[in-house]
Amino acid sequence: MAEEKKNNAKEIPDKTGYIIAAGVPLINPGNIFPEGFLRKEIPISDSGELEVIRHYSRLSKNNFSLDANFYPLGSCTMKYNPKINEYLANLEGFCGIHPCQDQRDTQGALELLYNLQQVLCEITGMKRFSLEPSSGAQGEFTGISIIRKYHQVKGSKKTKIIVPDSAHGTNPATASMCGFETITVESDSRGLIDINKLEQLLDDDVAAVMLTNPNTLGLFEKNILEISRLIHSKGGLLYYDGANFNPLLGITKPSLMGFDVVHLNLHKTFSTPHGTGGPGAGALGVVEELADFLPVPIVVKKDQSFYFDYSLKHSIGRVRSFYGNFSVLVRAYAYILRLGAQGLLRAAQNSVINANYLRVKLQLLYEVAYPFICMHEVVLSAQRQKEKGASALDISKRLIDYGIHPPTMYFPLIVKEALMVEPTETENKKTLDNFIRIMVEINNEIDTDISKVKDAPHRTSVKRVDEVRAARFPDLKWSAEKSSKQ
Repeated sequence: MAEEKKNNAKEIPDKTGYIIAAGVPLINPGNIFPEGFLRKEIPISDSGELEVIRHYSRLSKNNFSLDANFYPLGSCTMKYNPKINEYLANLEGFCGIHPCQDQRDTQGALELLYNLQQVLCEITGMKRFSLEPSSGAQGEFTGISIIRKYHQVKGSKKTKIIVPDSAHGTNPATASMCGFETITVESDSRGLIDINKLEQLLDDDVAAVMLTNPNTLGLFEKNILEISRLIHSKGGLLYYDGANFNPLLGITKPSLMGFDVVHLNLHKTFSTPHGTGGPGAGALGVVEELADFLPVPIVVKKDQSFYFDYSLKHSIGRVRSFYGNFSVLVRAYAYILRLGAQGLLRAAQNSVINANYLRVKLQLLYEVAYPFICMHEVVLSAQRQKEKGASALDISKRLIDYGIHPPTMYFPLIVKEALMVEPTETENKKTLDNFIRIMVEINNEIDTDISKVKDAPHRTSVKRVDEVRAARFPDLKWSAEKSSKQ
């Protein structure tokens, strides 16, 4: 019987270019896939349902999940996503519609989009929002494109954008993509923008300053009003990278800080899934002077009906197909409605309390890069441990053995051996105390048996890769021969 199955698994090309293996067509129309990527046979198992279920259940346990483990990945806000959000996003009336349907048939969805635009305006103080961008980076691109066109319409030939040395890497990348020269302003001894150096860099060619507040060090820019005054005095605009907006919810608004353009990572601040590249939502808000520059369409309300408005005078046009990642927007709206104004405020307060709890408890063993009260995340430095022979990478790998996802490593770049830890607002004291205990234990291992840390992880199916070799000798070329050997 087994031999018969093996014989049936031989490849039989048919006239359409499909390949038949074990009686199952392997789709390869026109032979478009390289031969090395195709299975030679499809193993057919006699396993029963129970054995199959156990097999895939065991595989699922190899996946690191926030549902099962602590995920202190800094700046990415990998918070818990309430299951009710998933339920609501999968309601038939939401997931069963099509973006090409007549607007008269999608009034409920349009009302949700309109209401979300309005509530984001209220939260940020912006005049108008677009929900079209489908990632934080695309939100940045949209915002800087608006700033570029705004200056063009005004007849201003501005060529520069200033970003801090602690900025997210997407900031200078976005400025460059939009045709601007990126100018870096250094941080001062407190981890904040050096006002004197900023003032020296500002001239009539500067189109905007891009800021994350709190910054990537988890610190609030205390001189934000002065920064706003300086850039506006040169005819430039102030851009808000909303990746770290969590700790400010209900406490202050970007508009009160002088920002003109704001993008929000709905998949970070408003609890919708993200990771592995998506899905995301980089909703973009602007002050009234920039409202006509937003991408179209915008959802508007007239009488008791909702419709798409394409008539913005200076619109930069579309930045993606259709109207954004709708299911992500549903989740964000559900999260905001569920918490309400007071709930969002508590979330912000909890994120700050959790991060500072970790800062105080760990500062005796792990150096705090900037030892001041932080906001939603704390940046530790493993420099002391590095001097003993264990790097930030080693510590991160060892955390995996303890069931904790590594924090962000080696960022911001201005901190040596950086470990950026963000507990988020959803973790309780028990989880934080366990993380503290494990960090203390790893520090003790460095002193007593450093091999436990240097050789970690010990309990995973895949061990360390040779990251130095991979960086020095990247193998980016595919070949059929190499693929077949693998």
